[in-house]
Amino acid sequence: MREVHTNPERLWSRLIDMAEVGATPAGGSNRQALSDDDKAGRDLFIGWAEGAGCSIELDGVGNLFARRPGADPDALPVVLGSHLDTQPTGGRFDGVYGVLGGFEVVEALNDHAVETQAPVEVAVWTNEEGSRFPVSMMGSAVWAGALALDDVRAITDRSGISVGDELDRLGWGGTAPLGKPLRAYLELHIEQGPILEASGSSIGVVTGVQGIRWFTVTLDGFPAHAGTTPMDRRHDPARPLAMILSGLYEMAAAYFPAIRVTPAQFQSEPVSPNTVPAKISFTIDLRHPDADALDDMETTLRNLVAGAATEHGCHHQVDIINDCAPVVFDDECVRAVESAAQRCGFAYERIGSGAGHDACHVALKAPTGMIFVPCEDGLSHNEAESIEPDAAGRGAEVLLHAALDLAGAAS
Repeated sequence: MREVHTNPERLWSRLIDMAEVGATPAGGSNRQALSDDDKAGRDLFIGWAEGAGCSIELDGVGNLFARRPGADPDALPVVLGSHLDTQPTGGRFDGVYGVLGGFEVVEALNDHAVETQAPVEVAVWTNEEGSRFPVSMMGSAVWAGALALDDVRAITDRSGISVGDELDRLGWGGTAPLGKPLRAYLELHIEQGPILEASGSSIGVVTGVQGIRWFTVTLDGFPAHAGTTPMDRRHDPARPLAMILSGLYEMAAAYFPAIRVTPAQFQSEPVSPNTVPAKISFTIDLRHPDADALDDMETTLRNLVAGAATEHGCHHQVDIINDCAPVVFDDECVRAVESAAQRCGFAYERIGSGAGHDACHVALKAPTGMIFVPCEDGLSHNEAESIEPDAAGRGAEVLLHAALDLAGAAS
């Protein structure tokens, strides 16, 4: 087969063009899921994809697939992709790089008139970030059957607008089948961590993703006047909150270094500085690569909350809002990425992912792998997120050759 290469300048130009959609003053992007800016980003991508001869289809949760046909119309497709939605103050590359890197593979195949045996598709998954609608990797979860479409359509943002409302408004409730069989799925992504930059490796061959559980914790106290209620007469939910936070960090020390625990989104009711709160709620993001350890940590968390709430006369509730088991990626896909990095002559290493990705859910249904490239200072979910143009080009080149390995070249 003739030599085939991506065009790194074209890829970088499109990354910059996409970053202008929902651009923030500090140089990042704000295209939250199912927003008008999210639509504008997708419309830009669809224009490029249709210009490259791809057909477009949407499934019921708005996942978008741009398809380049293969020589065998009955062959299962090789799918490349990620997401275009961002955090409210997100970077220009998280997710977007995987979509546009996948599309650069399509463009490279067109440039060199290469016909693959299997179709090649580029996927844009809906609401990977979970920032507006509080379920991360939402679209891929519905696609894989981990979440029910009707349940997801009922999820609302903070203003009460539901996923279903927005899917209907945007016309994104398509008819493509959920969970269709795939030959393989590959996701190209910035590392979002410091390992590759520190080691000097150009490519991370991702072997799996650590488990992730999100919890909401609610502590119910009793509202009272802040100036007249003695400290020993209060049912103040801030007291168990303090104990819980301290205990979480003690747990983090016990499971160091693999654990990640992040309490966030603290809210109190009523919103008043001079009333003992009636209720405090917050979230906990808990991660570990071992499923048994994750179970043990959940037990510790629940006991911690129950004990602290009881000690201070408060009621409590702990709910799981997101649960992704640890994932080990498919051996064939991992080898395809590794072989592609070797073929390209790039320094690489095997690496695990600390962040969740749509690949976690796709791996439930299809052979899956991921490719990482280094990002500056390991920084992500931040407007200062940055990668080098050469790094972006190397990742796309590895993706191209791994995809060709899996899709097969007919010409």
